Amino acid sequence: MSLICRIVQADDLQDILDLENKKLQDAYPDEMERMMAGWNSKHRLEALNHYIPLGWSFLARDEDTGTLVGYFIAQPLLFLDGQTQSLWVEHVQYVSLQARDELCELAYKLGREKHLQRVYFPNDNGVPNSVKSFKADTWQPGTLAVKTTKG
Repeated sequence: MSLICRIVQADDLQDILDLENKKLQDAYPDEMERMMAGWNSKHRLEALNHYIPLGWSFLARDEDTGTLVGYFIAQPLLFLDGQTQSLWVEHVQYVSLQARDELCELAYKLGREKHLQRVYFPNDNGVPNSVKSFKADTWQPGTLAVKTTKG
């Protein structure tokens, strides 16, 4: 399969939500469980509405059919963990390993092209397999997180 990768646009939002809903249906046949999982997901509408306009999120479509086969949402971060500029990849979703690998490589190359010091990838959903060749390290900044809400 040949893929076309490009920056995510606002018009792509429904395709992304459809892809994520299909993934949730496959993972959670029970509607209540699916709804609860959606509330805790990284692809919530408000997250997508934050990341998409920034212009650092990319998608992959099948060149022949135009079908969405994967995407990632990301944003640049300044002065994180001693680095001047980094790319934070919040979430990677895909329907094929080829799409996953090409999107992760795209994020890595984007970081290099823009002279960012690091690209931070999520350590889940098969992403570690895609970034092995980039000599990825586990990021352990020694940070404590304190919740400010109930839950």
